Amino acid sequence: MQNSKAYIMLVCATLFWAGNFVVGKFAFLTNIPPLSLVFYRWLLVWLILLPFTFKEILKFKDTILNNLPLLFFLGFTSVGLFNSFTYLSLIHTQVINATLFNTAIPAVIILLCFLFNIEKTNKFQILGLIISVLGIFSILTKLDIDILLSLNFNKGDIIMIGGVITWGVYSTLLKKKKFTLPLLTLVHVICTFGLICVFPQFLYEFSQGEVIKFDINLFYTLIFLALFPSIGSYYCWAGAVSIIGANRAGIFLSLIPLFSTIMAIIFFNEQFNFYHSLGAILIILGLFLSNKEIKDA
Repeated sequence: MQNSKAYIMLVCATLFWAGNFVVGKFAFLTNIPPLSLVFYRWLLVWLILLPFTFKEILKFKDTILNNLPLLFFLGFTSVGLFNSFTYLSLIHTQVINATLFNTAIPAVIILLCFLFNIEKTNKFQILGLIISVLGIFSILTKLDIDILLSLNFNKGDIIMIGGVITWGVYSTLLKKKKFTLPLLTLVHVICTFGLICVFPQFLYEFSQGEVIKFDINLFYTLIFLALFPSIGSYYCWAGAVSIIGANRAGIFLSLIPLFSTIMAIIFFNEQFNFYHSLGAILIILGLFLSNKEIKDA
């Protein structure tokens, strides 16, 4: 029964995260400025969480104050950069591309942990990283040698790779976290620092004449983004991991591009091409190899 509950929570978490990309594309198509969307999304999350975390923040204020630099960079890389990269990329590229690139995040984490000497890297991880990179290049170049030679890559794909790197940095920094905070409290504190970083982006976008229109589309978009990918996914994911463990839960992350692709085809008539299939196979094969020796160790 507990395992069934965990599996349902994992499906919900990945479905909500997939919905983030689809709604991000919808926001662009309905003329919602991307950086303003990031700011108002996380401002709403901050306000929703405040009544539930206020006492915990006061209780753990010494822990928070003693770890301000790390918490700041966690907010900067996740809320401040990853979300901005994601929504900016969706202006120029397909939802399918953006979500497939995200499947390479574990490979990026392995590379960063190796570079920062956080974890030892084995031969399977190196091979898996190389194969995942080949998968990324398959999608980036669309298997067209002319695109590779001319470096005429899709702008949105390049931006999304920036997002993948920033989330990799965020995840790598999380591994350096030596303190403990309740999950929602940690999310709220990271959200606070993220908002500080997003606010200048919001002001810049506003100064360029990109003014957000407060209408019903924005209302539904913000409600979905705040409740589901921002809070619901984290809650479901953490709950499921506590039941079945991180290794078994991690397999479910592959559902994100599956769900996103299905929704993108239905809602936006996006095309799933051969290079998407090849890229996805290579990235997932790379992830399998990257985890092989860790499981055996």
